[in-house]
Amino acid sequence: MIYLDNAATTKTAPEVVEAMLPYFTENYGNASSIYGIGAESKKAITEAREKAAKVIGARPDDIYFTAGGSESDNWALKATFEAFSGKGNHIITTKIEHHAILHTCEYLEKYRGARITYLDVDENGLVDLEQLKAAITPETILISVMFANNEIGTIQPIKEIGTIAEEHGVLFHTDAVQAFGQVPIDVDEMNIDMLSMSAHKINGPKGIGFLYIRKGVKIRSFIHGGAQERKRRAGTENVPGIVGLGAAAERAAATMNERAEKEIRIRDHMIKRLTEEIPQCRLNGDPVKRLPNNVNVSLEFIEGESLLIMLDMKGICASSGSACTSGSLDPSHVLLAIGLPHEIAHGSLRLTISGETSQEDADTAVDAVKEIVTQLRGMSPLYEDFAAGKRRSLIDG
Repeated sequence: MIYLDNAATTKTAPEVVEAMLPYFTENYGNASSIYGIGAESKKAITEAREKAAKVIGARPDDIYFTAGGSESDNWALKATFEAFSGKGNHIITTKIEHHAILHTCEYLEKYRGARITYLDVDENGLVDLEQLKAAITPETILISVMFANNEIGTIQPIKEIGTIAEEHGVLFHTDAVQAFGQVPIDVDEMNIDMLSMSAHKINGPKGIGFLYIRKGVKIRSFIHGGAQERKRRAGTENVPGIVGLGAAAERAAATMNERAEKEIRIRDHMIKRLTEEIPQCRLNGDPVKRLPNNVNVSLEFIEGESLLIMLDMKGICASSGSACTSGSLDPSHVLLAIGLPHEIAHGSLRLTISGETSQEDADTAVDAVKEIVTQLRGMSPLYEDFAAGKRRSLIDG
């Protein structure tokens, strides 16, 4: 098997599993207890919090463990809206956010009276900073812009957005689920007030993440009950998961530079081969300001779903969009937002590599894509019309 869907989830690293195991069977105490094995759990949580905070230059006390990125996103938006409703009801986000942000915004609009501005992006998926500035009003309480897009890999100008938010006295949240451990992040330098993260994107376990909340940001608890997470997130701590998150964060930070260098080399090689060797193929996302491991292309005259099934039959795992929408027949909202017509968006392919992906893996995958695209186009009446000169290519113009 060649696994090229690391944006959906990653393999839990052996050293992460090893770090977690004692907290299932030996040090299984509740961290709220006063006896010995409870104290061991509490100590492990403290150490994991320190490791996670270090990756983004944060204070350990500003890290709040959650069940993952979706909970963190929900907490940031809903709690901010509640806490600052006296000031205003306006939230600014983008049209290419993860559905954990978009659906939360829809909920706040429909049921809580929020007013949401959804910023456009350019053909590479980048936010227009002037449009952002123009959207801010005296009622704006939050700007939420993802650090890097989960589908097309585009990295936003986060530092500049954070500066704009700070200058206007508006809180700034970023969904950094795809960026954490992949690119450098410094919450102080970038003026980030809240940040969401999920461990399973960096070779950690599923079902654990955190929300960074800068000291002084007065938002309320999201889950009520006990006094865990300094009374801001109730519920008995997932100690093995938290330990795994800490180990994965430490590992990601230690390997980031070397891993990124390798991933960029293989990524660019794959993009070059796909776009040069397959006619009517275009790259989606910014060619430079993109995650090291992300390849996303659109292939005209094919259906992405058929391509994925045939790749799976060859032992290659890929995606045609985000994991949360892979069961949907609708085209990607991200690809539509960057201006692709439905016909092109339906033929998208996302290949996300890891530090373990070899050059041979990459070439095998590209060869398989080329072969399958030729097969699928051979059965397409639309491609037959194109080849006969009766239809123009929407990609080539």
